[in-house]
Amino acid sequence: MSSMPTREGAIRIFRLFGIDVYLHWYWLLVPFFGKSAFPALFGGSVEWPILMFVCLFLIVLMHEFGHALACRQVGGKADYIILWPLGGVAYASPPQRPGATLWTIAAGPLVNVGLFIVLSTFWLCARNLNWPGLYPDWYTFIFNLWELNLGLLIFNMLPIYPLDGGQIFRSLLWFIVGRANSLMVASAIGFLGVGALALLALTTPSSLMLWLLVILVGLTCWSGFQQSQQLLRLEKAPRRKEFRCPVCQQSPPIGKFWRCGKCGTGFDTFETQAFCPKCNTEYSLTACPFCFNGKPMAEWKTISTPPPVPPQA
Repeated sequence: MSSMPTREGAIRIFRLFGIDVYLHWYWLLVPFFGKSAFPALFGGSVEWPILMFVCLFLIVLMHEFGHALACRQVGGKADYIILWPLGGVAYASPPQRPGATLWTIAAGPLVNVGLFIVLSTFWLCARNLNWPGLYPDWYTFIFNLWELNLGLLIFNMLPIYPLDGGQIFRSLLWFIVGRANSLMVASAIGFLGVGALALLALTTPSSLMLWLLVILVGLTCWSGFQQSQQLLRLEKAPRRKEFRCPVCQQSPPIGKFWRCGKCGTGFDTFETQAFCPKCNTEYSLTACPFCFNGKPMAEWKTISTPPPVPPQA
């Protein structure tokens, strides 16, 4: 989606579990926005905001690894993570099944739940050991870290698409009303969330980060709504029964559901044999419009009709 960050302008900082982690240069703005939005967390002397900044980085990173590793666990693809000021994005493509999608999305907040238990234990131990009197700065830091993780968890679980809560709600709806309708409902509810965030931003001083969230959520909801309309068209379109996707086994639709990346022309790639009819660009991979995986057209299974069995004498 155009509203999500890309690897352009991002620096690859390391690779873990086969997943590349990129840091977008926008992340350098976090200390500035964090201090204005959360003065209690990022205020004080220099060393404490730096330590809080590093911890925020680690919390977001662990959250995104939760998404990526869960996606791989259910057979999906997750190759890289991008960290940027509004959090992180794990570019995960789970199998297009509601259960696989639900687990991929839910795994991120579950990491924060685990951190909540760990940090709560540390906080209670520190309080019982009289850290407020002996080590007040460290006690305050542990409490602020506990508060930060809890705040991120609560915010992520709001039922507003594309936040994790909204995507979990969409995945649950998928079991009942199907892939396209669940995305359409979640996107529509997301627009209500955009309105609520905009009202909050209007009444909040120094609300630049909130306005950025309003723009991001609004663009993503609009993109999700458009995708739901495309999915409805796909579901209603006739199919080429003689072909099957090598990954999801769905038969491709008949119609101009593929778009040339060079000239923007819509075309039916099975009708044109993987060539754009306008600019003649050849596509070595044929993307499945249902599971989004790209495979050579030769790998799409050709289903032939078996010859009739002669009657037994």
